[in-house]
Amino acid sequence: MDKNCIIRIDSPDEKGLIYKITKILYENNLNIVSNGEYVDNETNHFFMRTEISGDFDNDKIYNEIKSILPENAKIKFSKPEKKRVVLLATKEHHCLGDLLIKNQYNEFNIEILAVISNYSSLKDLVDKFNIPFITISHENLEREDHEKLIIEKIKELNPEYIVLAKYMRILTPTFVSAFPEEIINIHHSFLPAFIGANPYKQAYERGVKLIGATSHFVNNDLDDGPIITQEVISINHTYNAQTMRKAGQEVEKIVLAKALKLVFEERVFLNNNKTIIL
Repeated sequence: MDKNCIIRIDSPDEKGLIYKITKILYENNLNIVSNGEYVDNETNHFFMRTEISGDFDNDKIYNEIKSILPENAKIKFSKPEKKRVVLLATKEHHCLGDLLIKNQYNEFNIEILAVISNYSSLKDLVDKFNIPFITISHENLEREDHEKLIIEKIKELNPEYIVLAKYMRILTPTFVSAFPEEIINIHHSFLPAFIGANPYKQAYERGVKLIGATSHFVNNDLDDGPIITQEVISINHTYNAQTMRKAGQEVEKIVLAKALKLVFEERVFLNNNKTIIL
């Protein structure tokens, strides 16, 4: 039976890796649908993403490729199956609504397991798409206790990724460590400029001529995780903080959707605090 698969390789570099890998695929009568590779010369590290089709045994191909790679190489086989995702939101609807619509029309290869929020404001919106909406209020709770409840619910749902669709609460190291390399955020500025809260106010006071948005993986440093993608638009002196925010929300939707598509297609590799997109 024909299979389709994405092979991702993250390995120390050495001469002839592409030849050795593709030779194994050829000898096993597999077709390479698409291929991308990159070498980080500063760290001497090799990245490769290959889509294949054909009849094959995963374990056999995995072991053959593993045998020709340097020690400590990472290999991942992924089938073109829907990614299981939980969305976190607060009160803003623009990014969440955009993702719900795109999911409704199968523009993403995802299954949205639930939307979790610390407010009930967005429940009516989410209910229209027949997706579970879970309110976990933060009121009268310490941050750590509130996060504990969210962590428990997320682990119960068992997603592959957590998307912060304008979830406007800073995550603690405990939360981040519970889901390493699985949390994706949209930040309303062109990082590293204007980190933290009120970036449009900061941008207005600075008199910027460009505003943008950044989607990134979340780590323990505020708005400093590996960047997946960014976009900017031009503005001028007639914009105030509020009109900047309105214009910026359109960019945020585009950037988050683009980043998620790249991640869900297995195109994003982490390289220290940077990403490689293949």
